Amino acid sequence: MSTESDIRAFLASRRAKITPQQAGLPAYGGNRRVPGLRREEVALLAGVSIDYYVRLERGHLAGASEEVLDAVANALQLDDAERAHLNDLARAAAKRPARRTKRAHGPLPDSILRVLESMTDSPAFIRNGRLDILAANPLGQALYAPLYADDAPRPVNIARFQFLHPGGRDFFPDWDESLNTTVSLLRTEAGRAPHDSGLTGLIGELVTRSEDFRTAWAKHNVRLHHTGRKSFRHPAVGVLALDFDAMELPAQPGLTLTAYTAAPGTPEHDALQLLASWAATENTSPDSSPHPADRQNR
Repeated sequence: MSTESDIRAFLASRRAKITPQQAGLPAYGGNRRVPGLRREEVALLAGVSIDYYVRLERGHLAGASEEVLDAVANALQLDDAERAHLNDLARAAAKRPARRTKRAHGPLPDSILRVLESMTDSPAFIRNGRLDILAANPLGQALYAPLYADDAPRPVNIARFQFLHPGGRDFFPDWDESLNTTVSLLRTEAGRAPHDSGLTGLIGELVTRSEDFRTAWAKHNVRLHHTGRKSFRHPAVGVLALDFDAMELPAQPGLTLTAYTAAPGTPEHDALQLLASWAATENTSPDSSPHPADRQNR
């Protein structure tokens, strides 16, 4: 979709989530024709004219000041991820540089690969905003073994496996939560990098081929993904529920290092040890460095 279409859909979807009661407004009458707030109510809360807000919601964010964007974000009770996304859409509408115009290119530094290799007790990998896994340590490769099977092209892509591979739904047992997380991350990246042809192509492929993705994409949800818990159903060790921490790499803009851990003495920690034993026995993990064909395009 165009930037204007994205703006319209995003603002309308956020407005639909806020009731007058949540916004501290009286709800006159019991027969409201729209879910959530009306445009005039958002305008009132944001301190702008109705005509001006209608213009904004029609996709014309190019001339909006930071103060106006903040006021609209406050009126719609946007969280941090949604506020950042609104600003990204405004930058795209104004054709201003995005927050992270510079992206890392070329091979991953050997120092980063050594960091991965040193994390022997935790599955870890480096991904880009398209959710391509560019490098992983041996335990990370073992955890994501189904993605590397069947001579999958490199770099393997989490979203493509999740939505298009027959085993995707089984590998992610908390399907609804995992689905929404993946789609929200791609929607967030689309706001940051609207001209990324690789990202646009991936989204187009998923929208065309997956009804689950298409339905979730239409919700325009975005999120920040720094820490939490994720479940996997691994073919060798069963279900693992692991804590994760995702850390952006300042020296490699656009790339994120994600590590999974489990508290000592827990069943999850035992499962990780079992995974490590399985990986050592199988010894079939692919090379931990990015495939040569992908090293120049991250």
